[in-house]
Amino acid sequence: MSATLAIEEVQRPDLDKGLGLAGQVGFFAAILAALLYVAYSVYSDATAVGVEPTTYLPFALLFIALLIALGFEFVNGFHDTANAVATVIYTNAMPANVAVVWSGFFNFLGVLLSTGAVAFGIVSLLPVELILQVGSNAGFAMVFALLIAAILWNLATWWLGIPSSSSHTLIGSIIGVGVANAMMHGKSGTAGVDWSKATEIGQALLFSPLIGFGVAALLFLAMKLLIRNKALYEEPKDGLPPPFWIRLLLIFTCTGVSFAHGSNDGQKGMGLIMLILIGTVPTAYALNRAVPAQYTQEFHANSIAAVGALGQTAATGGDPAQARKEVTRYIADKNLSPATVPALGVLVRDVDHQVAEYGSLSKVPAAAVGNIRNDMYLASEAIKRMGKEKSANLSDEAGETLTAYKGSLDAGTRFIPTWVKIAVAFALGLGTMVGWKRIVVTVGEKIGKSHLTYAQGASAELVAMGTIFGADHLGLPVSTTHVLSSGVAGTMAANRSGLQMSTIRNLLMAWVLTLPVSILLAGALYMFFSQIV
Repeated sequence: MSATLAIEEVQRPDLDKGLGLAGQVGFFAAILAALLYVAYSVYSDATAVGVEPTTYLPFALLFIALLIALGFEFVNGFHDTANAVATVIYTNAMPANVAVVWSGFFNFLGVLLSTGAVAFGIVSLLPVELILQVGSNAGFAMVFALLIAAILWNLATWWLGIPSSSSHTLIGSIIGVGVANAMMHGKSGTAGVDWSKATEIGQALLFSPLIGFGVAALLFLAMKLLIRNKALYEEPKDGLPPPFWIRLLLIFTCTGVSFAHGSNDGQKGMGLIMLILIGTVPTAYALNRAVPAQYTQEFHANSIAAVGALGQTAATGGDPAQARKEVTRYIADKNLSPATVPALGVLVRDVDHQVAEYGSLSKVPAAAVGNIRNDMYLASEAIKRMGKEKSANLSDEAGETLTAYKGSLDAGTRFIPTWVKIAVAFALGLGTMVGWKRIVVTVGEKIGKSHLTYAQGASAELVAMGTIFGADHLGLPVSTTHVLSSGVAGTMAANRSGLQMSTIRNLLMAWVLTLPVSILLAGALYMFFSQIV
């Protein structure tokens, strides 16, 4: 008798009860309302800063790019959130149709209340020359390639019922675009990616499933030792819900994982949407025009301090164009030369001069917005990288001064409008409510050889929730799928329930293949789109 049949004998929960007619009408009405809201928000922001379209092609590309970006988050919703609801469904803590709506709502809230740190961490992986020219054809080719590659792989693994990582897929796609872009410009493929950031993110993705497996197993064993309630370790009976306090615990962990997933995964789409907006409507989105009134004065003070920290004075001369070129080279090549620190000082002074000339970011004219934003971005990225360079010989005091200046730069460029958060929240939340069954069945039935118990579900969810919140605080993207799937496997191993090795092999194969497949797919698509866009 197969393990899946044994689980079905316990009684599989009802997974076929849908949203009903009223729910379906509300679902499609919400999609329509979200799309109209996005269109109105872009139009409103553009007209508020006096943008008058001379041609409609950029706006058509903008609309298509936004649809693809929101489509990625929608697919992410039903692909990843199945992990959050599998445990409450298979322990009868919540009916399936209620669980997915509940999870969707807390995904929605997670996105709305997110910090934005992860969003810009993802963007930092992209080649600097494409970020600086995101409004060019190459910029659109980049966005289309990496998002479509990520969507295709997510749909493929979802169709096969394999819980693979949307985070892993997106990062692989970004690396693929970076490698292809470098090769198309006659450089080594390794030159197209910020490998230090990629390594940092890769380590988070690699260690998160190991943490999920090990910590969930230890938590489950600790619960068995400390909580001697037999019902907690038994399989659900006859479709009956668990005891009240166990049910509350399971719903709490489902809620926490859903919120954490929205908070972490929703930001990936936000960062890419901001790139799209900056490229097509820079006047409205390249600079944060809503900074406080005292921003310009504080920015000037931090700029003077930063110039001093770099060993220069306000009177030191230099050519801004040459300085910009040297700082761009440093960010792209990661190689600090004797000219880099002086060039950064010149760039800092030039940015300060430009901001002071206009009085505030809100008064920067349309023609100058893109240049100022790019210079601020270059200075911020160079300071971030220089802080890790021992050869820069920066004192602790100088490092703190430059960090404060970087904060001023980021306040002017790294912002996410409320409507972007709402749009992504709708996409992720609505995506949660469809297509979840394939992954839920895998997590609930095909990882272990016995039915998921209450304690196993709670242990896996608690660890997933804690890991994702921790990663969100550090600004690192981790995989909800990896953490929770490995957490379920860890509790099965700790309980000596046995693992279904065919499923484990499929999971490992998908996890191993995700990066290389998404790199190749995104690289090929980028080369293709570069020729036609």
